[in-house]
Amino acid sequence: MAYRIYLVDDDRFLLDLYAVKFKNAGHEVIAFTGGEELLTALRKKEKDPDAILLELIMPGTDGFSVLEAIRKEKLAPKTRVIILSNQGQESDLEKAKALGAVSYIVKASAIPSEVLAQTIATIDKSR
Repeated sequence: MAYRIYLVDDDRFLLDLYAVKFKNAGHEVIAFTGGEELLTALRKKEKDPDAILLELIMPGTDGFSVLEAIRKEKLAPKTRVIILSNQGQESDLEKAKALGAVSYIVKASAIPSEVLAQTIATIDKSR
């Protein structure tokens, strides 16, 4: 089954890398280079993505602020938010989960095919 995936990261190289991986697996991908871009898209109330892969550390609106806004504004209520970040401290993981993230992937410890597999497993588990 093909899913709609939103990728949010200020690192253009990683955005392109993950986008290609997901597109080659047959999924629809929309990439955002910042949190505010994502929130603007979600507020338009078009078709919600099945999953958002969200970096925590970005200039401007960071991932934690994005999670807070998604929860506060009830944006994309059925979307699975997965943190994809190099921030691997336990406190970051706990804060992200408290704000609604369902999974947490440390970029430095996962190759793109593992990120793809974990994302799809997370979406499938929620269906």
